[in-house]
Amino acid sequence: MGIAQALFGTILLYFAAERLLGAEGGALLWTELNAVKGGLEPTVLSLAFVFLLVGYGTKVGLAPLHAWLFLQGLETLSLRVERHVENALKVVEFLQAHPKVERVNHPSLPDHPHHQLYRKYFPHGGASIFTFNVKGDEKAAKQFIDRLQVFSLLANVADVKSLVIHPASTTHAQLNERELAEQDIQLNTVRLSIGTEHIDDILYDLNQALEGI
Repeated sequence: MGIAQALFGTILLYFAAERLLGAEGGALLWTELNAVKGGLEPTVLSLAFVFLLVGYGTKVGLAPLHAWLFLQGLETLSLRVERHVENALKVVEFLQAHPKVERVNHPSLPDHPHHQLYRKYFPHGGASIFTFNVKGDEKAAKQFIDRLQVFSLLANVADVKSLVIHPASTTHAQLNERELAEQDIQLNTVRLSIGTEHIDDILYDLNQALEGI
């Protein structure tokens, strides 16, 4: 979810609903937001719910089929989020204890700089999307990713299936070395989005991939 820029004192709130709400990872809706004034360039956004207090020169739409699909996903949202969180916390615990893992970056860990905020705002757990560093270099990180079988190599997040990506060479490839360091991304950093598969399958896959590097 994000906040676009203010336009005539109006805040545009948009949410990528094909993630958790839609219960799948594809892009169902591409809507053009075209603002004729106010310095907002024409932008293509993946939208689900759009709230406009004052809308001038904008056009936003949601197809009936897509709305129905999102409603279908909402029926199981709470159950799926519980499974995402439950699996993620078990994965964090597993990775934290693995000898081939250098560091785990998750707010549930006491040494994380935002741990107290995590406990305050997520008393039942959260953050199924996080990063960790394998022991080794970029080659080791990519070798780990290539060995995974349950995880899909995708830049998406919050899908029902588990996903993995190498940020330094994909999602953040445009950043230089200094900018990567500012984002706490190293060449051996791996990003995981934990899905709803059985936890035994997830942990087995992570373990066999780690053992192979």
